[in-house]
Amino acid sequence: MPSSVVRSYDYDSISRQLAVEFQSGRLYVYEKVPSEVFESMKRAFSKDEFFNNHIRDQYRFVRTSGDA
Repeated sequence: MPSSVVRSYDYDSISRQLAVEFQSGRLYVYEKVPSEVFESMKRAFSKDEFFNNHIRDQYRFVRTSGDA
């Protein structure tokens, strides 16, 4: 299912950081995300719903780019 909010995402298993780029162009890096959460996101039918339910407001983040 195409995402209306999440454009792309990537995970660094060593640092346990999940980078999420939104359709707006903003890029956020979520810290200390377990690999199981990333694997579940990959399998999720709706990336937006998974993000809202399991990542947003659950992990500290840093906004790294984008001004939109």
